[in-house]
Amino acid sequence: MSTSAFPALLQTFFTDRLLKQRQASPHTVRAYRDTFRLLLRFGAERLGRPPSRLELSNLDAEFLCDFLEHLEVERGNSARTRNVRLAALHSFFRYVTFAEPAHALHCQRVLAIPSKRFKRGTVEFLSEEEIEALLDAPNADTWLGRRDRALLLVAIQTGLRVSELSALRRKDVALGTGAHVRCYGKGRKLRCTPLRPDTAQVLEAWMRESPSAPDGPVFPSSRGGRLTEDAIKRRVVKHNDTAKEQCPSLADRRITPHALRHTTAMQLLQNGVDRTVIALWLGHESIETTQIYLHADMQLKERALAHTKTSGLSPERFVPSDDLLTFLDNL
Repeated sequence: MSTSAFPALLQTFFTDRLLKQRQASPHTVRAYRDTFRLLLRFGAERLGRPPSRLELSNLDAEFLCDFLEHLEVERGNSARTRNVRLAALHSFFRYVTFAEPAHALHCQRVLAIPSKRFKRGTVEFLSEEEIEALLDAPNADTWLGRRDRALLLVAIQTGLRVSELSALRRKDVALGTGAHVRCYGKGRKLRCTPLRPDTAQVLEAWMRESPSAPDGPVFPSSRGGRLTEDAIKRRVVKHNDTAKEQCPSLADRRITPHALRHTTAMQLLQNGVDRTVIALWLGHESIETTQIYLHADMQLKERALAHTKTSGLSPERFVPSDDLLTFLDNL
């Protein structure tokens, strides 16, 4: 295979496979694009070749495993993020299997790289006190502060994904009676999310202050362009650091835009909203996805505990009768 074959394959994978044949969503295209940006930079550094001179043979299973290890160890990515990157690589090499059958064995070895199992952590969400502290963190005397406060309020009340917040356009916002926002989520499904009156009022004031074309972003950068997903994550972290001064419970916690989405779900659940409605609200593929919020809701468990009867037994502690058992018990 010639040196230029890999760049050509990568380009046709995006233009033909993803965009024409699969009609992949912009979110998918961006996720795959970011994966290959990272891979090409890693390859250029590790192999000493510019990306346009990389060959398919350079990207063998061993090299790609090193890349995935690099993501976790050096970039600090989670196992979940690693698996997302691996899914993009698998998709590309499945395409290569059909486009270049002579390299099927090479592709098979790559496709055999397994996803990494990971422990599901507890759902991170904010209490009412923490929400108030986070919303008070941006400086309301500045343009950036007013933008960030509106962004945080919309994120907490609607539960939009960070990609959906970044892509939100002015024409996607309907104010007045029946105020709501429209967005295309995963699977290119259009959903409408209602706005509370206080959220609608803040958002309306912000949009009056920062006018632009209907296709313009609701939350623009300081240069007027779309606020990227990474930029939104950085703003959330920044304001969380400020909020820690007023709310000590945030001190040891890492709040992300996804934690704001979890906060929306927990508020709905704790106010008696059915799981099917929560799944529709958040744009989940399945109602089973909302199961994690049932496990996270201690108030729900405490209410269930209140309906149980006591056993009537007095508490006792088991005392081992042997020195060896005592040793093992104390480990």
